[in-house]
Amino acid sequence: MSNEEKLAYMAGKKYKPPKRDFKSLLERNRESGGYLFKKNVGHWFYVLLRGLLLFGLVFLILQPLLNKFSLSIMSERDLFDSTVINIPREFTLGNYELAATLLDFFPSLAKTFIMALAVGFLQVASCTFVGYGFARFKFPLKKFWFLCVMMLILIPPQTILSSLYLHFAMFNVFGITTINLLDSPFPYLMMSATCMGLKNGLYIYMIRQYFRGVPKELEEAAYVDGCGKLKTFFRIMLPDARAIITSCFLFSFVWQWTDSLFTNLFLRSMNLLSTSVQSIPQTLQSYYQNQFGRHAFPSMALQEQLLATGMLMFIAPLILLYLIAQKGFVESLSQSGIKM
Repeated sequence: MSNEEKLAYMAGKKYKPPKRDFKSLLERNRESGGYLFKKNVGHWFYVLLRGLLLFGLVFLILQPLLNKFSLSIMSERDLFDSTVINIPREFTLGNYELAATLLDFFPSLAKTFIMALAVGFLQVASCTFVGYGFARFKFPLKKFWFLCVMMLILIPPQTILSSLYLHFAMFNVFGITTINLLDSPFPYLMMSATCMGLKNGLYIYMIRQYFRGVPKELEEAAYVDGCGKLKTFFRIMLPDARAIITSCFLFSFVWQWTDSLFTNLFLRSMNLLSTSVQSIPQTLQSYYQNQFGRHAFPSMALQEQLLATGMLMFIAPLILLYLIAQKGFVESLSQSGIKM
């Protein structure tokens, strides 16, 4: 509140701002020795530059999606028409129907959703316990174990694929028998429950940083009231960590949804969307040969078109999820950033 507004409020009058016409602006600029003009020019230059940068960033993100969408609603004839660039001459939704058939879309969507949900829940649950332990408790070799967590972030998972394959292909059950767990969800679920899943090191770090920023007086007050450590965690600390837990769950859900590395290693027989989209060209060739004979082959342009269409159908649930959880997601990121 300015001094003029305070004086008007103390006098019981309604404050009326002075009229800002061009003549008064020139007078005030002359009185300030040109400072007012420099300040306004700098402000509007900053606003314009920021707007241009944001527009360029948004365009870089949306332009590939817009190109794929334009390609997905074109007919096959438009693909070979040099006069058609972005706006199709013959609008069609048949590409979505064919892509849904090739992907076996709705059964694959259900399997992908269930798998991503289960993995996200297990990863967040286990990483929350571990992150809270690193933030609040002292135990032997604590720095060494946290260094191992950092190694989960730094070392690419491709470096341990062969070890994981051999471990789960000849999984030893309590030294009694050996079974093959490949082509089943059990390896992925076991890794998620033991903080060895995809990006688990990042989730542990984020949750640890959040809990380190929570005042210890909250826990001490709970201990005085008779709560144990486990009850304090569930009743006091966990409800306040909903934002960062939401953030980690969304990260886990999205990365599992789009993952093809561990999916190809462990879940080959589940027909998830991440692997089905990659195999659209091969599936389309088989479809053509079944429909039009064994000597029929689709054009490369049609294969690329259906691949783009399948990619849009693949990421559409993630865009919908972000629109629904946008507020909580942004809040969680801002809070975790402040407490780091």
